[in-house]
Amino acid sequence: MDFLTDWINEWIKGLLIDGIMGNLEGLFSDVNNRVGEIATQVGTTPEAWHSGVFSMIRQLSETVVLPIAGLVLTFVATYELIQLIIDRNNLHDIDTWIFFKWIFKTAAAVLILSNTFNIVMAVFDISQSVINNAGGLIQGSTDVTADMMNNLETTLQGMEIGPLIGLWLQTIFIGFTMKAIGIVIFVVVYGRMLEIYMLSSLAPVPIATLVNREIGGMGQNYLKSLCAVGFQGFLIMVCVAIYAKLVQSVATAGASDIIGAVWQVIGYTVLLCFTLFKTGSLSKSIFGSH
Repeated sequence: MDFLTDWINEWIKGLLIDGIMGNLEGLFSDVNNRVGEIATQVGTTPEAWHSGVFSMIRQLSETVVLPIAGLVLTFVATYELIQLIIDRNNLHDIDTWIFFKWIFKTAAAVLILSNTFNIVMAVFDISQSVINNAGGLIQGSTDVTADMMNNLETTLQGMEIGPLIGLWLQTIFIGFTMKAIGIVIFVVVYGRMLEIYMLSSLAPVPIATLVNREIGGMGQNYLKSLCAVGFQGFLIMVCVAIYAKLVQSVATAGASDIIGAVWQVIGYTVLLCFTLFKTGSLSKSIFGSH
C-alpha cells in the first residue's frame, strides 16, 4: 500500500514539475524573444520600418511643409539682415562685410533646408547604429541557457507536493503578466516610431529658424527632440535587458528561495512596464529638450 501511495505521490510530483518547467520555459523563451524583437524593432530605421508610411511622410514634408518653411526662412533671413544692420551703431557704422556674412548665412540656411529630411534621417541612422550594436551584446548575455534549466529542475525535484502546487499556480499567473508586457512593449515601441514620423513630417519649419540667434532656439530644441526620440530606443533596450537579467535569477535560484524568486519576477514585470513608459521623458531630460 505504501508503494502505491509513493507511486501516486511521485506521479503527481512529476506532473507538477513538468507543468512548472513548461511554464517557466515558456516564460524564459518569451523573455528571450522579447529582447530579440525589441532589438529588431527599435534598431530599424524609419525608412525600413514601414516604407509606405515613410514615403508618405517624406512627400508631405517636401511638398506641403517645405514651402511654409521657405516663407519662415524668408522672414528669419530678413529679420537677421535688419539685426546685422542696426547692431552697427544704428546705421552710422556699416561695413560691407556684414552683407557677405548675411549672404553666406542665408545660403547655408537654404542648403540645410533643402536637405532637411536627409539630415533628420542621418540623426536616426546614428541612433539606430548604436542600438544595433547594443542589441548584439545584450541579447547574448540575457538568454537563459539549458544548464540553468537543468539546475532549476534539480531544485524542483527536492521540493514537496504542496510547495510545487503553489509554485505551479504562480507560474501560470506569471504567464498572464507576460501578455501584459507584450502590450506595453507594443505601445511604447510603436508609439516611439509614430512620434519619429510626426517629428520628421514637420522638420523643415523649425530647421528654417536655425539661422537666427534669437529665434533659432526652436530649431535647436527640435534637434534635441530628434536625438531624444532616437536614443529612447537605446533606453528601451537597456530596460528590457535589465529585466531579462533579473529574470535569470529564477533559473539560478536555490531550493529555499525559488518561490520568492518567482514573485520577484512579478514585481520586475510591473517595474518594467513603468520604466518603459518613463524612457521617453528620461531621454528628453538627458538631451535637454522640452
